[in-house]
Amino acid sequence: MKILGVDPGVHGGLAIVEINDGTAPALLEAIDIPTAGSGSKERIDPLALRTWVMAHQPQHAFIERAQSMPKQGSSSGFKYGRATGAIEATIACCEVAITIIEPALWKKAHHLRGGDKEGARQRALQLFPSAHALLSRKMDHGRAEAALIALHGVGTVSRATSSTETLIQQERSSVC
Repeated sequence: MKILGVDPGVHGGLAIVEINDGTAPALLEAIDIPTAGSGSKERIDPLALRTWVMAHQPQHAFIERAQSMPKQGSSSGFKYGRATGAIEATIACCEVAITIIEPALWKKAHHLRGGDKEGARQRALQLFPSAHALLSRKMDHGRAEAALIALHGVGTVSRATSSTETLIQQERSSVC
């Protein structure tokens, strides 16, 4: 199963993590979010994003919830929200199921603190040692966070599916 992880924003990242029963998760691909324009006119390139998502055909996408930052100005907050909305809409138009992940939850699951970008990159390198080329630069923290978001998302869906299956089995056995 291919899972898309998204660290949203103009300078965020995308990652495709493959999960197969009985094997360790693999980071297949990770890129910076495609953009068009520069400076104050820089924005998400939805066509390039769509092409990349369609090429990888993920079964599910996990996107970090967008939120304003305490010292972020209104213009920056608007740019970030617009970018996140464009990403969510593009992925939805690719007919990929989307789940929004709380930043504090996935960071806690990976033992990361707040805005520790380099810590996220190092954690991703630990979990995906064969993907060093995809995460080799310090500026690849968006890609790393996207991979960790995907991995956390899979764990939450797996636990929810397992709990649901258990409830269904209990209902069936009580009916029979």
